[in-house]
Amino acid sequence: MEKTSIGLDENVAGLLCYVLGWVSGLILILVEKDNGFVRFHAMQSIIVFGTINVVGIVFGWIPVVGIVVGSLVGLLAFALWIVLMVKAYQGEMYKLPVAGDLAEKWLR
Repeated sequence: MEKTSIGLDENVAGLLCYVLGWVSGLILILVEKDNGFVRFHAMQSIIVFGTINVVGIVFGWIPVVGIVVGSLVGLLAFALWIVLMVKAYQGEMYKLPVAGDLAEKWLR
């Protein structure tokens, strides 16, 4: 395992990108300047959980449909949160279909 510029093993830093959703992704993208693995996971976290957060807020304003959609989005977010943390900790550059491509593109 490689160390990051912040002194953590890259798999631990990758997991931390997802712990607080887009907030921890934002923190790590700002502090980690060198490690591509960590920067990728941080950017993917910002994209995925930022989008989920916005969708939750928008649908939260709709009375009945908002509760149903919000619940489904919440379950999806929880599942993604677990899977992405585990994959990052295993050292895998796990790419979600759209968000992973965007993360790679924006980090170039």
